[in-house]
Amino acid sequence: MKDLIINFSHQLRDAVKIGENFTLHSKKRSYKNVIISGLGGSGIGGTIVSEFVSDTSILPINVIKGYDIPKYINEDTLVICSSFSGNTEETIEVFKKSLHKNCEIVCISSGGFLIELAKQKNLNYILLPKAKSPRTMIGYSITQILFILYNYKIINYDFVNEILNSADLIDEYQNEIQNESKKITDILFGKIPILYSCEGFSGMITRFKQQLNENSKMLGFTNTIPEMNHNELVGWRNKNNNLAVIFFKNEKDYYRNIKRLEINKKIISKYTSSVIEIESKGNSIIENTFYLINLCDHVSYNLSKKNNVIAEEIDVIDYLKSELKKV
Repeated sequence: MKDLIINFSHQLRDAVKIGENFTLHSKKRSYKNVIISGLGGSGIGGTIVSEFVSDTSILPINVIKGYDIPKYINEDTLVICSSFSGNTEETIEVFKKSLHKNCEIVCISSGGFLIELAKQKNLNYILLPKAKSPRTMIGYSITQILFILYNYKIINYDFVNEILNSADLIDEYQNEIQNESKKITDILFGKIPILYSCEGFSGMITRFKQQLNENSKMLGFTNTIPEMNHNELVGWRNKNNNLAVIFFKNEKDYYRNIKRLEINKKIISKYTSSVIEIESKGNSIIENTFYLINLCDHVSYNLSKKNNVIAEEIDVIDYLKSELKKV
C-alpha cells in the first residue's frame, strides 16, 4: 500500500489514459439528471466528483450510497454504477432497478458481476486494473466518472489538464508531503480526529475519515463550514485533550467561510490543545483535492504503523459480508 500512495501520481496519469481510450456506445446523449451509485471508496469518488463539477455541470447529480433509487429516475436519467470489485451488492441492486426503469447505465469496475451484467445487456463500461485494496485506487474511479460525464457532454474537457497538473504537483511536493504527513501523524496518534473543511471539500475530508477507519483502525468525525456553525460549534463546551482537530483550508474557499474557519479555530483551541490547520496546494479544486488525498493517505498509513495494525486488513467487513450471505 505504501508504494501505491507514494506513486499516486502514476495512478492519475494511467487513469487519464484509460479514460481517453473509452469509446461510448449510446442510444442518445441528452439526459435530464445523473445518478452515481457507489459505496466506500467508489461512493466517495462520486461525492468528490459531484463537488468538482457543481459549478460546471449542466445537469443535477445525485450520489446514491445504498440499495434504493429515487422515484424520479427514468429513461432520461444517466446512471453511473461504480464498484471496484464489481460485486458490491448495493450497487448491483441499483443497477437492476435502473435497468428496469430504462435508464442509460454506464459501469466502472475492475471486473466481477457488474461487468458481467454490463456485457450481457450490451451496456457501456470502463474496465479498471485490479488491486488488493480498492480504496487505494480512488484516482481511477474519480477520473472515469469525469470522463463519462464529458462523453455525455455534461462537463467540458478542462478536468483532464487539471488531473495531469495534480500528478505533476504531487510529484513536485512528494518529499514535502511525506514530511508533513509525519508531523500530522504525531498530532493524531492516540487521539480522536475531528476534521473540518469549508463547503466543497466534504468529500475529501470524508475520504480521510474513511482511510483512518480502514487503514489506521481509528474512529474519526467530520463536518463542514458553514453548516457546523449552526449546531456542532455549540457542542464544544468542555476541555478534552483526547480530541485532535484539523481545519483544512483551500485557496478557493469562499471568503466568509475562511473568516468563519479562523473564528472556529480560535474558539475550539480553548477546548483541546491539538488544533492544526492544513492548507492545500494547487490552482483548482481538483488539484487541491488530489494533493490533500495523497497527504492524508500517507497520514492514515503512518498511523497504521504507529497503531501496530495492518492497513490492508478489513476482517470485520469480511465477517459482515459473510453473515449477509446467510440472509
